[in-house]
Amino acid sequence: MATDLAPPPEKAVPKSGRGAGKVSLRVALLRYRWLYLMLIPGIAYFALFKYLPMYGVTIAFQDFVPFLGYSGSPWVGFENFRQLFAGPDFGRLMFNTLFLALLNVLIVFPAPIIVALLLNELRINIVKRSVQSLIYIPHFLSWTIVASLTYVLFAADFGAISGWIRDLLGDTAKVDYMAQEEWFRPLIILQLLWKQTGWGTIIYLAALAGVDPNLYEAARMDGAGRFRQLWHVTLPAIRPTVVVMAILMSGNLLDTGFEQIWLMTTSLNRSVADVFDTYVYNTGIIQGAISYSTAVGLFKGVAGVILIFGSNWLAKRLGQRGLF
Repeated sequence: MATDLAPPPEKAVPKSGRGAGKVSLRVALLRYRWLYLMLIPGIAYFALFKYLPMYGVTIAFQDFVPFLGYSGSPWVGFENFRQLFAGPDFGRLMFNTLFLALLNVLIVFPAPIIVALLLNELRINIVKRSVQSLIYIPHFLSWTIVASLTYVLFAADFGAISGWIRDLLGDTAKVDYMAQEEWFRPLIILQLLWKQTGWGTIIYLAALAGVDPNLYEAARMDGAGRFRQLWHVTLPAIRPTVVVMAILMSGNLLDTGFEQIWLMTTSLNRSVADVFDTYVYNTGIIQGAISYSTAVGLFKGVAGVILIFGSNWLAKRLGQRGLF
């Protein structure tokens, strides 16, 4: 049944010549006009909220005064960056950020892959779908709710889990998990695992759904067991998806997330909780150092772009498809 979304019949276009490119572009725009029309809201969003605000990065090279504006504020060049790299906070911020990023790569990133592989082995569909639905529900909860639940579970006086540990090991095991520096990073990783694993599993389950069943049949005929099928069929099939997700994740290594870290930070664990995201808020919003905080954010953004291009280049060097 024909609809307005159906493309019109193809028209003959010249195969070569000066006007071939213009004609082909015009025909393509006409054929897929409704698809391009649906692109407009997305393009407008990125143009207004992503690309247009980039003009504000000029503040990083100025001693910005709001009353003078962009054009009236004096230029200081790379002075803000010199203060950042030579300041006493840079080493601590870099260590805290990279340490959380390393834990994220080693623990959080493989978790959706492992869960997807386990769910893929289930043969009872109702169990598989029920487990999948239950584990990705936490993704829709805000970090405020997640931090509140963490406080209810691990508070020293009335926390459910801390109370259970105290009953099991005695009063000597009473620990204020929310205030101790050594427990800050484990709690952050536990929150990430609980909140994001189920959502990431959907991507890998979609990739597993595209694996040709004939490959498993051929592997079974060759005498391969479940583990051999997993190693030689399943993992190679989802390798391109894993590579793309790894490249995307590399760009966010310095982006640990402001809201989660801010909600879990206390005066007792601040030395290990301070990262670039919270530092930008403290210096830019609370202390009013707008130019300096913009320089910090620009450094983090440039580092993310370099990491994406570097990881994409490395993936291609290793024989993978890459992101672009």
